Amino acid sequence: MGIGLALAALATVVWSGSFVTSRALHDTVPPIQHAFWRWIIAIAAVAPFAARQTWRQRKLLREHLKFLLLASLLGVTVYNTLVNQAGMTTTAGNMGMIMAASPVLMAVYERLGGTRLGARRVTGMLVACAGVLLLVSEGSLAMDFAVGDLWIIAAALSFGSYSALLKRKPAEIGGLPFLFSTFVLGALMLLPVFVASYAVQGGFEPTAGTVSPLLYVGVVSSAVAFFAWNKAISVIGAARAGVVYYLQPVCVALLSFAVLGEAMGWLQVLCMGLILGGVVLGAARTK
Repeated sequence: MGIGLALAALATVVWSGSFVTSRALHDTVPPIQHAFWRWIIAIAAVAPFAARQTWRQRKLLREHLKFLLLASLLGVTVYNTLVNQAGMTTTAGNMGMIMAASPVLMAVYERLGGTRLGARRVTGMLVACAGVLLLVSEGSLAMDFAVGDLWIIAAALSFGSYSALLKRKPAEIGGLPFLFSTFVLGALMLLPVFVASYAVQGGFEPTAGTVSPLLYVGVVSSAVAFFAWNKAISVIGAARAGVVYYLQPVCVALLSFAVLGEAMGWLQVLCMGLILGGVVLGAARTK
């Protein structure tokens, strides 16, 4: 189980940086073009390792094409495009904190599927969720959502559904062929709206300030993090991996503090303590 928790934590930490990049590119790269080039870079990064295996499993992949299309739509086409759209009108911190709601949906899906969550895991999830809500509301529990916050709520629903769907991935499909095929299918579904965005909004200037973040989200946040997350769910399940995902607002807050110099007060420290305590409690294996 330890390797599963470690992989879930790795993906969570890496994805925390992607919210910062989405916010950083909001005024230079249109959201749809950001998402499209992210997946083109991810495909190029994964291809040397996955192309041969994917070709060998092409018949199997065709047999499960409906499943692959749904996974690609939720996890690749929709989720990250909504995150980029949210970055236009809300902060990276808000994106990270609101996305931490997606584990609730993962747990609900697992419970509907007949999995018993256990009192410890439910308690840990509620404690971590309380920390997230307290952090988002700045202690007042009065939600004041921007338009971008609503986009990121939709992204959280999409990601939670994708994570729950991974539990149904046919065991005979290898991890790399699954990853590569979903990246390709997701990019193909994005292609028509990318063309429309380019025709209406024009392209963007390829500078160090635009290319470097795209390389990060394409290689690290897509190829590495998605492989780690998918593997984590196959090992420990979506609900337990989802509890680890609550670490995301903590990671975003620490990253903002370290990189952007944003202040961190007693409330943030208290909420991080609640979130971390809930993660430890909820991710532990019941004896």
